[in-house]
Amino acid sequence: MCDQDHFEADRQDYEARSLVTRKQFGVMVGAGIAMMLPRVANAATVVESEVTITTPDGTADCYFVHPATGTAPAVLVWPDIFGLRPAFRQMGKRLAESGYSVLVVNPFYRAKKAPTAENGATTPIQQVMPLAQGLNEGTHFTDAKAFIGWLDGQPSVAKNRKIGTQGYCMGGPMAFRTAAAVPDRVGAVGSFHGGGLVTANPNSPHLQASKTKAQFLVAVAQNDDARSPKDKDTLKETFDKAGISAEIEVYGAAHGWCPPDSGVYNEQLAEKAWGRLLAMYGKALA
Repeated sequence: MCDQDHFEADRQDYEARSLVTRKQFGVMVGAGIAMMLPRVANAATVVESEVTITTPDGTADCYFVHPATGTAPAVLVWPDIFGLRPAFRQMGKRLAESGYSVLVVNPFYRAKKAPTAENGATTPIQQVMPLAQGLNEGTHFTDAKAFIGWLDGQPSVAKNRKIGTQGYCMGGPMAFRTAAAVPDRVGAVGSFHGGGLVTANPNSPHLQASKTKAQFLVAVAQNDDARSPKDKDTLKETFDKAGISAEIEVYGAAHGWCPPDSGVYNEQLAEKAWGRLLAMYGKALA
């Protein structure tokens, strides 16, 4: 799980030092209306739907979006601690417009249907922490298998292509464990300001991920790196030893900089990370 105790303090610190502006915060009222993301060049026409997926623990409400014609590689998206909301639907749609069949899940379906954060990314972290604490390694694995199994049954998904998965904040470890849960299907993994990727436990996400053959993109927040400076080196050493292709980079932004409704949204660096994600998917899922 992410080091959420520092979330609001980080936002205030970055604002005070003018590393992000009030305009960039994208703080909206109500359910959290996302700032508009840059448009996709030659965007594919897409079909959007709200879907319900059966898992061993119940039924998960999710958002599914894919190109209107043909088949496309699938991508499973794990949101941050604020869950499935307009910002992540927007991100999922943008990815689909780039040529992917995208499933954005509500990881907290066992406790509550989306929206699980009353005010999106502006919701006090204490309100959503209990939801995150209800998840663990076991739920990560069973959910990953259920969601990828569902994707493989969709007519819009290319069956002869590997699947990608990406996670934000607490979704980083979930994306790593998705690759470990279904190693024969997952070809690419993206983690953006992921928390808890490296632990001292034998079931650490980075150790489980190192037993796969997927490609990895790990985008680390500057303040997360300051708190755990050895994690990036451990990731690199572990992946190198396993012969895994991994791009690991510290971005000069605060934890949470990628979703457009985040209090520390940094458009320039979010776009850089997004571009690196598309480059990885373009190779690994081709």
